[in-house]
Amino acid sequence: MEVLKHVPSQIAELIPYEPGRPIEAVAREMGLNPEEIVKLASNESALGVSRLAKRAMKKAVDEMFLYPDGGGYNLRSKIAGMFGVEQGNVILGNGSNEILEFIGHSFMGEGKNVVVSEYAFIVYRLMAKMFGAEVKEVPTKKNFTHNLTEMAKAIDENTSVVFICNPNNPTGSMVNATEIRKFMDKVPEDVLIVFDEAYAEICLGRMPDTMKYVLENRNCIVLRTFSKAYGLAGLRIGYGIGPQPIVDALQKPRQPFNTTRMAQIAAEAALDDQGFVRRCRALYRKGKNYMEAEFEKMGLEFVPTSTNFILVKTGNGRQVFEELQKRGVIIRPMDGYGLPEWIRITFGTMEQNEIFIDKLKEVLKS
Repeated sequence: MEVLKHVPSQIAELIPYEPGRPIEAVAREMGLNPEEIVKLASNESALGVSRLAKRAMKKAVDEMFLYPDGGGYNLRSKIAGMFGVEQGNVILGNGSNEILEFIGHSFMGEGKNVVVSEYAFIVYRLMAKMFGAEVKEVPTKKNFTHNLTEMAKAIDENTSVVFICNPNNPTGSMVNATEIRKFMDKVPEDVLIVFDEAYAEICLGRMPDTMKYVLENRNCIVLRTFSKAYGLAGLRIGYGIGPQPIVDALQKPRQPFNTTRMAQIAAEAALDDQGFVRRCRALYRKGKNYMEAEFEKMGLEFVPTSTNFILVKTGNGRQVFEELQKRGVIIRPMDGYGLPEWIRITFGTMEQNEIFIDKLKEVLKS
């Protein structure tokens, strides 16, 4: 179509992000009962929705004819109080993913570059390309962990953003506080460091304290989400915390009412439900121990994980993904990340984990 000539080349050449497949879509295609399908593809909450968030949403249903608070005053105030910062240090997003887009608008462009780790969240690359920035990808260490020493060396005079996903999606690996401190000591002050901590609350290791760099007014922002730990993925609500000048810059491209009234109410209530988060962590630790033990018995290579998913090498991950779908189990193939022999599995309930292992054994035997 002639009208497509107006689409910028950096947009036309993008390959869209491939999310985990919905249960309903797989049920339709495979002729399966959706209630019998096990989805372990999108790192969603195995225990569903936070109880307190659910209660708050039910109570708020009759308010949904009203627009949300465009500035998210109550939620931002609560988040600020939790972390000992001011409300002006907090920005809300339609998922933390939207804040990545704000970063693109405000800090990327032609002639600039961003530094990312190999096998880090693929949206960083998509966002950089969308805004015309070059992507400098740094190889990981042998254990699939960010190599912060080499990432610091990759920064040059045109670097505007460095992304550190910790724990990292899709590998589940982590960098520790010492590595981050040494990295921050080397970073120029004119480069924005993005600590993407979507899995922080359900981290199964020792989560580094990156908020201290915000409190020190350093050139960084910390991103969090309500999708993983609190079971609010369907509402799309996340936040970032950074020095106020950085947050002010990110607020400028933010659209009015970018987060919904229901999402703000549910997220505020969810922050009070730390018992729910602890139960989730306990379940994920149990799932981690179970799956790692099963993979060892099966002789499969895996990456020891620090969060609620695990990366395992099965050989031809796309084919394994397709065969598991036929058996009513949805996982994620990793060929889009340059890992064609690997798959990623979210820890579910123990019953779901056991179903996955049984079906995986079937697939690998066949």
